[in-house]
Amino acid sequence: MLYMRILLFFLIFSSLQGLAQTPAESCKQVHDIALMEQAAHQRNMAGNISMESITSASNNYDVKYYRCEWEVNPAVRFIAGKVTVYFVITTATNNIQIDLVNALTVDSVKQRNSLLTKQHLNNTLSFDFPAAINAGVLDSVAIYYKGVPPNNGFGSFETTTHAGTPVMWSLSEPYGSRDWWPCKNGLDDKADSIDILVTAPQQYKAAANGLLQSETLVAGGTKKLAYWKHRYPIASYLVCFAVTNFAVFNNSVLLGNTNLPMQTYCYPESLASFQGGTQNVLNAMQLFHNNFGDYPFIKEKYGHVQFSWGGGMEHQTATFIVSIDESLGAHELGHQWFGDKITCASWEDIWLNEGFATYLAAFYMENKYPASIINNRKAVINNITSATGGSVWVDDTTNVGRIFSGRLSYNKGSYLLYMLRWKLGDQVFFKALRQYSNDPKLAYGFAKTDDLKRNLEDVSGQNLSEFFKDWFKGQGYPSYNVQWTQIGSEYVNIKMNQTTSHNSVDFFELPVALTFKNATQEKTIVVDNKTNGETFFRNIGFVADTVLIDPEYWLITKNNVSAKVPDATAGQNLVQVFPNPVGDHFYIYMRKMVAGTASVNLYNALGQRVYNRNINLVNGSEYVEVPSQYLAKGVYFLKINAGDFNFVKKLLK
Repeated sequence: MLYMRILLFFLIFSSLQGLAQTPAESCKQVHDIALMEQAAHQRNMAGNISMESITSASNNYDVKYYRCEWEVNPAVRFIAGKVTVYFVITTATNNIQIDLVNALTVDSVKQRNSLLTKQHLNNTLSFDFPAAINAGVLDSVAIYYKGVPPNNGFGSFETTTHAGTPVMWSLSEPYGSRDWWPCKNGLDDKADSIDILVTAPQQYKAAANGLLQSETLVAGGTKKLAYWKHRYPIASYLVCFAVTNFAVFNNSVLLGNTNLPMQTYCYPESLASFQGGTQNVLNAMQLFHNNFGDYPFIKEKYGHVQFSWGGGMEHQTATFIVSIDESLGAHELGHQWFGDKITCASWEDIWLNEGFATYLAAFYMENKYPASIINNRKAVINNITSATGGSVWVDDTTNVGRIFSGRLSYNKGSYLLYMLRWKLGDQVFFKALRQYSNDPKLAYGFAKTDDLKRNLEDVSGQNLSEFFKDWFKGQGYPSYNVQWTQIGSEYVNIKMNQTTSHNSVDFFELPVALTFKNATQEKTIVVDNKTNGETFFRNIGFVADTVLIDPEYWLITKNNVSAKVPDATAGQNLVQVFPNPVGDHFYIYMRKMVAGTASVNLYNALGQRVYNRNINLVNGSEYVEVPSQYLAKGVYFLKINAGDFNFVKKLLK
C-alpha cells in the first residue's frame, strides 16, 4: 500500500545526503505515513461501511485479462475509455456484474460487437448475455464509458500542475479503481495480464505498468498513443497510469544473470535529483533479490514515476513517488514482493503488506547504516509500547485509522518479523520468507497470516501457534524482571520473571538474550523462556556484575529490570547436586571448601569409574556441569574429595 510522509521529510532525508535517519525522525515518518493513508482511505468509509465491502462485482467469473484503452488530457479532468475484459465463467450464468462508479457514463457494453442489455446502479455495472454461458467458458466483453471521475482529494484520479505544467495520475489503493475504470475492485481476483493504451496530447508522455511497446502519433500528429504491456497477475488497485511532460532516463541492475531495466519518468525540474538518487534503489533491489527471492517481475522492469502527492504508491513495476527519498524508495520497492506479488487477502492482515514493507526498508537502512541500528530499533519499540494494548491483527476493518495504524500495522507488524528472525535464525528466516513468496498457492495471488505461518513452520520445523496467538492476535508486550546469582567463578543462576501489559496474553514465550558484563569482559547468552519463574544455569566464564536484557533490541519489551541477588544456598550443605534423577547433564555446587582443589568422580553400580575431573576451587567454591547424556540408565555414585572433606551421593539416570 501507500507509504506517505510530509514533503519536508523528503527534502531533509534525500538520499543525496547519504545520511541515516535519526530515531525520532524515523518514527515521525511512519506516523505521518499512516495518518496520510487514513485520510486517503476515509472516502471509502462513508456511512461507516466496511472497506471489505467496497466491491459488488459478482463472483461467478474469474478475470483473466484487461485491455485498457484510455484517452485523456492532463489539463482536463475527464476520461474516455474502452476496457475489454476477458474472463472465465465459474458458475453457469447469463449475467455478470462489475464495479464502476455511477458518476461515469457507460455508453455501451458489447460482446463480440453485439450490444448487451445493461444496468448501472449503486456503483455496479450489470449486463445480460443473450444466453447462459457455461462454467469453464472463456469469453469477453468491451465496456465503453466516459466522464469526470469523482473528486476525492488525494483520491484515485488526480489532476494538478508541476512547474506550471498539467499532470494527471491514478492512485487507486485500496478500492478506488472503480472511480475511473470498470474492474473487479476487491481483494480476491487478479487479472493474469493487462495491456494499457493511453492517448494524450502529443507533447506529453504516458507511463504505466509493464514495458513500453510503442509510442505512436495519431490524429494527424496532434496526439500520441503509448502502449504498455504487463504479463504478470495484478490486482486492480495496482493498475496505473500518469501523463505529463516527463523526462525519461534508464538504468539497469544485475540480478543474478539478469540485467533488469530500471526506468524513471520524472518531472524535468527533478531530473538531476532522480538521476543522483536512483543508485540507492538499485542497491536495495540487489539486497532484496538476494535475501527475499527473485525480483517478482524480473522479465519486465522496475520503474519510478514522479507524481505530486506527498509520498509513494507501489504500483506494480511502476512505483509512483514524490521524490527520490532513500527509505521511501526501499519501502515501495519492498512492496513489489510483499503487497504486489503477494497481496493481503483481507484488511485484517494488512501487516502482510505494510509490516513487511516497513521491515524491508529497515533491513535496507540497517545494512547501509549499521551504526544507527540500536537507536532506531529503540525508537520503534518505544513507539510500539507507547500504549499498553493493540494487536497486529486488525479487529475492526470498518475503521480506517485502525487499519492504517502506524504503531500497529506498520511498526508492530514489522517487529513481528524482527522477532521471527531472532527466534528462527537468519538462515531459516530468509529461507522461509523465500518459500512463502514462491508458494504456488500464494505467488501472484492473495495471502492471509495463516499462509505465512504455514510456510515458516514448514521450513523451521517449529510450531509457531503460540507465537502468532500472542503476537498477532494478542495485545501488548512483556516486561522482564531478571534475577541472577553468580555461582562460583564461571556460572550464573538466572530466574526469568515476566509481567504482560494486556490481559489478552498471560505470558509471551520468547528466546531472550542476556549480556553479562564486568569492567573487562562480557558474554551474551540466550535463554528460551517459556514459563514464568523459569530458572537457567549457564557458564559465562567469568564473574559478572551487570546483565543487559535484549541488548540488540530484537524484542518488543518495556520496563525491563535486572537484579543480582545473593546466593540462595548460603547456610546449606557444602555440596549440592541437581537434578536427581539426572538428564543429559547435572550440576555440582561446591562452596566454602578449605582445600584448593577437589577431585570429582562418578562410578557405576559395578564400581567402574565413568567420569573424573579435578577442580580448582576459587575462594573455596565452584560450580560444575557434568555431561551425562551418554550414560546408560541405572544407579551411579558421585564421590568428591577435597582435602579431608569427603562426599558421596547416589544418583539415578
